[in-house]
Amino acid sequence: MAPFNFTHSDASTFILMGIPGLEAAHIWISIPFFTFYIISLLGNVMLLSVVSKEQTLQKPMYLLLCMLALTDIATPTFVVPKALGIFWFNLKGITVAGCLTQMFFLHTISVMHSSTLVTMAFDRYVAICNPLRYATILSNAQIAKLGLAGLIRAVLFILPLPLFLSQQTFCANHIIPHTQCEHIALEKMVCGDFTVSRIYGFVLMFVISGFDLTLIAMSYGLIIRAVLRISSQKAHQKALNTCTAHICVMLTYYTPTFFSILTHHFGQGIAPYVHIILADLYLLIPPMLNPIIYGVITKELRDKVVKYTCRSSADTRDNISSGLQCPSGNCQIVREYVNQH
Repeated sequence: MAPFNFTHSDASTFILMGIPGLEAAHIWISIPFFTFYIISLLGNVMLLSVVSKEQTLQKPMYLLLCMLALTDIATPTFVVPKALGIFWFNLKGITVAGCLTQMFFLHTISVMHSSTLVTMAFDRYVAICNPLRYATILSNAQIAKLGLAGLIRAVLFILPLPLFLSQQTFCANHIIPHTQCEHIALEKMVCGDFTVSRIYGFVLMFVISGFDLTLIAMSYGLIIRAVLRISSQKAHQKALNTCTAHICVMLTYYTPTFFSILTHHFGQGIAPYVHIILADLYLLIPPMLNPIIYGVITKELRDKVVKYTCRSSADTRDNISSGLQCPSGNCQIVREYVNQH
């Protein structure tokens, strides 16, 4: 059965086509989209909940994890609901203002995410290379200030992009062959000269990525140097274990980012739908994996998650047991069965 078609088009509306070339598979593609999104929401909300409830976790490292979780919730939320609307109900229309807003928030959150990774690298550097001054250099208040600075940086860098495009006239067919409002696709629909916007976008991408990656590389270079100076093998292992989760998170974020950029600029022979799928996976996979990585590798966090999960299960069993209605002679037997299962 054909999906409902609620698409409409006028001068103030763009048409998001979803994944051109795979229209027949939109319903099937929506399944992993929806699944990844739900897993991402559950994992990151659980992380935020555990850290907020557990006093011992309210310290800089875990506050940074909460900042990362917030960006991981926001990133797919700006993409997946609209993509599912396209896949399920053919809701392809989006206003120009809505499109520019989506583009602004997606890029802003991406820059904010990168800033958080830089701060996390600095946090690990101070914890390993200058542990005696850790509490004074990186207090919770300092983390909040660094987070605010990262947000301001992201807004100031990204805001010119939608502002420039909002002043332009779009003269193409207003069709965007994507599931999201991509900056390059919007530039191609501008009637006038968009050279300034294009150069700014390229410079912005390389400056932010290059600057952040340089700071991260410097932090880990100093960490490795400090670790190699430690004579104890046990201390070696402990120092490296504190960085493992962060390195895995960086790989899940930067690897698909650069792979998507390279295929977009140098993969002319690759089918367009491959570029779209890669761009979408870049927004879906890291937010889903990050809470899993930290939950598995970070022992303190893992123990607290297990603690609250077990407590919740125990409360559920108690509620079920207390709510049982049964003959007085059999109640004890039934409650024992519930407690065992």
